[in-house]
Amino acid sequence: MAKMSTAAVSCATALMLVHIIPDLLSVKIRESFLKSKAEELDRERGLIIKQEETGRHVRMLTHEIRSTIDRHTILKTTLVELGRTLELEECALWMPSQRGPHLQLSHTLNNLIPVGSTVPLNLPLVNEVFNSAEAVKVPHSCPLAKIRPLVSRYVSPEVVAVRVPLLHLSNFHINDWPDQSSKSYAVMVLILNGIRKWRDHELELVEVVADQVAVALSHAAILEESMRARDQLVQQNVALDLARREAEMAICARNDFLAVMNHEMRTPMHATIALCSLLLETELTPDQRSMIETILKSGNLLATLIDDVLDLSKLEDGSLELDTGMFNLQVTFREVVNLVKPIAFVKKLSMTLTLSLDLPVYAAGDEKRLLQIILTVVGNAVKFTKEGYVSIDVSVAKPEYIRDWQSSEFHPLSTDGHFYLQVQVKDSGCGIDPHDIPLLFTKFTESQSASNRHKGGAGLGLAICKRFVNLMGGHIWIESDGQGKGSTFTFIVKLATCNYPNEFPGRSVAGVDRANQIRDNLF
Repeated sequence: MAKMSTAAVSCATALMLVHIIPDLLSVKIRESFLKSKAEELDRERGLIIKQEETGRHVRMLTHEIRSTIDRHTILKTTLVELGRTLELEECALWMPSQRGPHLQLSHTLNNLIPVGSTVPLNLPLVNEVFNSAEAVKVPHSCPLAKIRPLVSRYVSPEVVAVRVPLLHLSNFHINDWPDQSSKSYAVMVLILNGIRKWRDHELELVEVVADQVAVALSHAAILEESMRARDQLVQQNVALDLARREAEMAICARNDFLAVMNHEMRTPMHATIALCSLLLETELTPDQRSMIETILKSGNLLATLIDDVLDLSKLEDGSLELDTGMFNLQVTFREVVNLVKPIAFVKKLSMTLTLSLDLPVYAAGDEKRLLQIILTVVGNAVKFTKEGYVSIDVSVAKPEYIRDWQSSEFHPLSTDGHFYLQVQVKDSGCGIDPHDIPLLFTKFTESQSASNRHKGGAGLGLAICKRFVNLMGGHIWIESDGQGKGSTFTFIVKLATCNYPNEFPGRSVAGVDRANQIRDNLF
């Protein structure tokens, strides 16, 4: 019975083992799987730690590299920080040289390679480094890593070389580095001591740092060029300011000279004109009278030119001020017509004056300058018209109408107590080419069509009139369809209203003399 019981227990145990053994085997397999997973996680954790360490080193190196804008300081800082972080035996930078197709050693960490050493660019190893964007392991005996004799404890140190793009180099030289194109490279060589080997994350660190150095160098180059351009602009501004002050002094000296000369020339000129006028009242032969009249006309012309030059000098230095006073506006235009009408009668020209109904009788402004503008414009119309007509239309211009018509050049503003006087002088004369119109308001400039004008020429008349009109807050322009089709002179000036004048001053002697001079110069 004991044997049978033992056999039964043995059979039962054997049957149970059939089911337990697979479970034991599966547990063993799972244990191996979990162990391999744990080892893989450890490796990944170590890799993450290395990457974090690499990133920290990169950030630290980037901060140190970009903490300065001096390119030589950037390179020296790079070598020092890489040597401290990677425990390098030597770190060297080879830059392209201007003295031939080779690389020249510019910076070293421990001076184990003599500065100034050169390596030809056509070496296969150099081309391999240039053609690779990654760090390349090179033999320790190659020319790029040929350091001084090693201590006996160093055994075949590992060396890597990486290219550094030279982006936008300008005047970045080793004592005189040449400008390089965007495809030029420098070579950074890093030498470990013989104790350890290069690790992958260290190679990645070297590659990233090389790119950061390239960016920092490009930023420094751009900043240096910007500072250089700023310094040049400052120097140019100083020179321009000095030239401007010298030009202003020269203009002031010229204007003072013109003013003095004009004042000094007026006295003998007026004496000559007065004596010629007295001579004409005596008994003269026809030839003598003709010569005296020619002298008188020439004297009047010269006196007008003297006044124009004096006015121009005052306008240019800003010393001319308008004489504001009340005057009869309608009488002024009638006097202009009375001055010019005899000449128009001699030339058999039809001359008309039209005053609008809303034109004020009295106004306040510079009567003398306004009379000079009107006489110059009307006188030119009579002078350059052989036959036909000359018409003068005077009206009050509405600011809204002017803005719609001349919006690109003149923008008047409506103000209480002022109005805009518009004078339009039309003639059937020789006309003006459209491209010559701007030249008429330029002093001492003759248009191409002036040669077809009778006694044509150019001087200061219209140039001064334009200045006077601008000084009066107005605008002047000319319209013509071409030669032989007449022309239209229009000017607008701003005058003050004067509805109830207490006093109407008579015309000054200077104003009468000026009007007579302009009238005498119409022929």
